[in-house]
Amino acid sequence: MANVASLHPNTSHAPHRSPPKAHALSGEMDVKHRSHVHATMEQALDKGMKAAQAHFTGGISPIALAAAYSDWALHLSSAPGKQLQLLEKAGQKIWRFSTYAARCAQNPNTSETCITPLPQDKRFKDESWQQWPFNMMSQGFLLSQQWWQNATTGVSGVTRQHEDVVTFVTRQILDVFSPSNFALTNPEVLAKTAREGGMNLIRGWQNFIEDAARANNGEKPVGLEAFKVGENLATTPGKVVYRNHLIELIQYAPTTDKVRPEPILIVPAWIMKYYILDLSAENSFVRYLTAQGFTVFMISWRNPDSDDRDLDMDDYLSCGVMDAIDAVDTITGGRQVHAIGYCLGGTLLSIAAAAMARDNDPRLQSMTLLAAQVDFTQAGELTLFINDSQLAYLDDMMWDKGYLDSKQMAGAFQLLRSNDLIWSRVVHDYLMGGRSEMNDLMAWNADATRMPYKMHSQYLRQLFLNNDLAEGRFLAGGQPVAITDIRAPVFMVGTERDHVAPWQSVYKFNLLSDTDVTFVLTSGGHNAGIVSEPGHPHRHYRMRVKHKDAPYHDPEQWADTAKTVDGSWWPALVAWLEDRSSEPVPPPPMGTKDEKYAPLCDAPGTYVFQE
Repeated sequence: MANVASLHPNTSHAPHRSPPKAHALSGEMDVKHRSHVHATMEQALDKGMKAAQAHFTGGISPIALAAAYSDWALHLSSAPGKQLQLLEKAGQKIWRFSTYAARCAQNPNTSETCITPLPQDKRFKDESWQQWPFNMMSQGFLLSQQWWQNATTGVSGVTRQHEDVVTFVTRQILDVFSPSNFALTNPEVLAKTAREGGMNLIRGWQNFIEDAARANNGEKPVGLEAFKVGENLATTPGKVVYRNHLIELIQYAPTTDKVRPEPILIVPAWIMKYYILDLSAENSFVRYLTAQGFTVFMISWRNPDSDDRDLDMDDYLSCGVMDAIDAVDTITGGRQVHAIGYCLGGTLLSIAAAAMARDNDPRLQSMTLLAAQVDFTQAGELTLFINDSQLAYLDDMMWDKGYLDSKQMAGAFQLLRSNDLIWSRVVHDYLMGGRSEMNDLMAWNADATRMPYKMHSQYLRQLFLNNDLAEGRFLAGGQPVAITDIRAPVFMVGTERDHVAPWQSVYKFNLLSDTDVTFVLTSGGHNAGIVSEPGHPHRHYRMRVKHKDAPYHDPEQWADTAKTVDGSWWPALVAWLEDRSSEPVPPPPMGTKDEKYAPLCDAPGTYVFQE
């Protein structure tokens, strides 16, 4: 059985296959068979049981978790020196806490502390936590948390990933019992309850019931109704000029009399809706680029369903990036392209660029990578969920539906920042009785997407687990690709507080490349650091160029020597692109008169509305 209809440029479903294209990464999907058809009865029983089990474990493999804790516990049990060290640390912490308690008894409202929270820990920053007995509670909790950090790290013989998993999960468990999470041990909640006569708890209960009902009914979060795609999100004018089963290609209308001849093609990640780069009018990356005199194209990915279970990475390359480049090339009259890739879209773009270089395809003028990795050996805390046991469990979970549910991915990202995204909201919405104000970035974040079974399994195994791209084993169009083949100049952006693609991991592109790389490190996180329009308060960045023949500097040395500049990095990118562009000319037409790339509908298109 075919998994999808053959592609046609002007329809989302078409019954006939177009002729294959000339370049190696063909723009047509091969007919594939549904993988679940070939499972034996015994395999289906195993997969079905694990898929059912995953509903209760949040997609986390209990076997992988047990293996990590067993590795830690067994090595700790055979390490008397480490045990003695932990006993000594426990004694030291008890003494510190006892001394602190004595000082508090003499002066209950002392501002002294015996342990200072980490800079990112905002739970106990209010002055009321300095008053007895809440100072005792917070300090005791932080000391316990520090001891468990000592206990789960530095145990000789434990694998690095198992140590990271045990440390992470133990921290998540401890965070549940933070005194800030309970009404009777949180002085801010108690004060508000006294002031309002308990009305905050009544409102909080109502908030909880409303949120639970919405989640159970599959409804969007409260406040999202104020943000609508096409009305106050993704409003930059444009046309969909190409559509196949996997993408819609949007061409944005020019806003200047003349434009640079070389167009910009943006490749967003397929795990998110594209309009993070076209949010509100005042912080739209697309709108900013068009205002600077560029012709901008954007890929909008289809939100896959169970019929798309066998779409793979080659499909996303050929029918995504390469089909889009073909369209841009035709519409703009054969001009070279400035390609921009965000997150995994940047990884996909890097693969496409390496394949094009391998095949002597010269159509890329430059490449810009935003928070994108090509080496995944230090890919942040997401790698906690990446090992053979966990991926086998994830495969079985996806096998049942044919895709990874968006709720599972959203839950994983929330766990990585549980204090900010889970517990702070519990306190604010359910104990304080408030409502977290929705903004455009939060509204986009709630508009999640699914991922096809085969493609998601491929990229987790080949990129994250095996690191095939960095080590020259990744195949595109049936042939291996190498980042070292890329000769187009590269502009790279990492963000200082990125928990998805740590900037040190993004920086590793310098180890693999053989071209000029301009690296920018900007303030903010994975999303907010990229959506960093001029005029955004408290923004800064560092930038430095590494020429292809220059010696390598490690990330720490780079950060120490790169000069800090106040403001947004967007103007720096525009200046970089202008230096690599020709003199302005009249804008190209919106699409072509030919049926293949004729305008189909207005931006933001139709795929962005798929749920």
